[in-house]
Formats: sequence, C-alpha cells, structure tokens
Amino acid sequence: MKKTALSLLLAICLAPAAALAQVGIVVRVAPPAPIVEHYGPPPHEGWVWIDGYHRWNGHRYVWVHGHWVRPPHPGAAWVAHRWEQRGDGWVLIEGHWR
Repeated sequence: MKKTALSLLLAICLAPAAALAQVGIVVRVAPPAPIVEHYGPPPHEGWVWIDGYHRWNGHRYVWVHGHWVRPPHPGAAWVAHRWEQRGDGWVLIEGHWR
C-alpha cells in the first residue's frame, strides 16, 4: 500500500513538470535568421548533416553549430529544430528522428 501511495504521489508531482517540458519555454524575442554553415562530405557513408540552430540561454540566442551524425536506423529522417510563433512569443521545437 505504501509503494502504491508513493508512486501515485510521485506521478502527481511530476505531471506538471512533464506538461511544462512539452510546452517549452516561450521567448518574447523573435529568433535571428539561421546561420548558413558550409560543411564538407560526411566522415562516413550514410551519415547525415544536422543543421545548426539558435537556442535561448535564458538571456539571448546562442548558435549551436551543426554536426554530422549516424542515423539511429536505416531509413531514419532528421526533422530539424525550429522556432514556432505561439501567441506573442516563440517556442523551440526540438529536432528529432522519425
């Protein structure tokens, strides 16, 4: 009984944090234009270039450089990071594999 009650309490406490993680941080300043990075051939056959993006560090935008990665499985496609305008602010949608 104690384990069940503790598990339930933990789930209730973590639910708002999980919801916040899905919503993201709203930034009131529009992101700058992406920086065009020039890159050479992949270091290994089949590797994919992940474009750089601006992230918000709590005070300003900081550029995160692009890099080469090996896809997690054959046929995987990278969906790039992007900023979406929501209301009067901007939210970063994290890049991910699909």
